[in-house]
Amino acid sequence: MSKFLLKNLWLFIFLTACATSSRNGSIHKHSTSADVDQASGTESIHSIARIDPDTILQNIKPISLLELPQSQDGEIILSEGFYEADFKSYCLQPGTPDPSARDAYLQAPLGGYRRDIVETVLRNSLDRPDLEQRNIQLLLWSVVSGSDYNRLSSSVKATSRQLLSSKQLFALQGGVMGVMKTIAASFPETGINSPYNDMRKLFELGSSSYEAYERLAVLRQPSTISHADYKRDQWYQQEGGYYVRYFPSSYQRIKIQVYVPVGSLDADGKRSGNYLLFDPVTMMAIPANSNAQRLGIGAPVIEVIRKVIEIQKIPQAPRKPPVSNPNPKGIIMK
Repeated sequence: MSKFLLKNLWLFIFLTACATSSRNGSIHKHSTSADVDQASGTESIHSIARIDPDTILQNIKPISLLELPQSQDGEIILSEGFYEADFKSYCLQPGTPDPSARDAYLQAPLGGYRRDIVETVLRNSLDRPDLEQRNIQLLLWSVVSGSDYNRLSSSVKATSRQLLSSKQLFALQGGVMGVMKTIAASFPETGINSPYNDMRKLFELGSSSYEAYERLAVLRQPSTISHADYKRDQWYQQEGGYYVRYFPSSYQRIKIQVYVPVGSLDADGKRSGNYLLFDPVTMMAIPANSNAQRLGIGAPVIEVIRKVIEIQKIPQAPRKPPVSNPNPKGIIMK
């Protein structure tokens, strides 16, 4: 009897180990994963490519992503092919290292403190390529650090009036509360040595030197690599069946490549009745393997005139959240 129990115990351990190994392997290679960044609470949703598009794209030069038409909301309407474009990018996490060739990047939904205002600034910057990138960055640093809007320079305030609604400007000035200090408890990282706190102090002093803000926000030091298995040229599959990857050259500029495989769209250039839309503004580029900068994405570096197509979107059913398995090893309880 004891030999029979011992034999079955070893069989159970072996099967459990195999199931765990198989499950972990499939997550790394194929499954969509949702990771929560502990510092900001931002969830990054990505799916590592099931195939390697680079094996298909050998010796194929990308077409400019800016040649594609866009929707009335500024989204890029994708067609089958291989595309790339350079975009202006913005630091959204002060106190982290500048991106370098050792940092791999993927995308995550735009989030964080005052996300709606940050997205509006980035979105409206698409239509205002004449605005100075430095003033937009200073505005974003003041927003994400919870700094006093009234202490901004006249040039940054002028930029804010070009990008934000009167309601949003009113909120930045304190809203019905009257004074920003009354909501200081909600500001990000209020510790004494916090880069956000240092940024607020610098705005409070009214510094006119962009380099002073940049020294606080963008660390000129190597990032700390924590996940060496993520590769800089890794493609990530999107929900519509296309692939995206990000190559920042600094916190101020990023190259985005998009690949839409042949056969992804029907004869009308649609998928399930909808155009395939890519909107870089609603996403931010975040480091997959290090503590480098988190980047918001704004206007293309090169201004072009694109065809605008009025489209009507078919609403999609909301995606159900994943249900955790209370008994992941499949142990039968009696």
